[in-house]
Amino acid sequence: MEKETFTALQKGDKNEEYLFKVFGILKARESFVISSEKTHFNKTELRLISEVLAASYENRRLFSTQIAKILGVTRSAVSHTVNRLEARGVVKRIPSNTDKKVEYIEISEDILKTYKEDIQKCVRFVGEVVEEFGEDDFYKMCELYEKFVNMAQAKLKD
Repeated sequence: MEKETFTALQKGDKNEEYLFKVFGILKARESFVISSEKTHFNKTELRLISEVLAASYENRRLFSTQIAKILGVTRSAVSHTVNRLEARGVVKRIPSNTDKKVEYIEISEDILKTYKEDIQKCVRFVGEVVEEFGEDDFYKMCELYEKFVNMAQAKLKD
């Protein structure tokens, strides 16, 4: 860390303190555990599968770029995850009829039972954490987080 930055932090530059707090939240988010039990899929895989399933329930299809945006990761990261899942027979790529560069990601039917088992493990674990944390505090935290993110996104449009 450069000396000026360290000195500014010592003097209490609030904006830098805020930034480091946000970095801390993002780092904690990366290591957040969603189940105390062993699951067949890691949390990125579960999120990807969940988004593809949600889209299919709405009669929509997603391709890698859309999934990357939803998950907040790079298209390359989605591609690696899809490759792993495809090798395990969890997902398949379906070429678009209109754009040869686009391949939709779909879930293999026979994997739904395994996915549902994993989700139930996550549901139980998160439920236990929320029970201990407090339901009111949980909803306040979610509301404040959403408000903060929405304000930051609105500032980008200004």
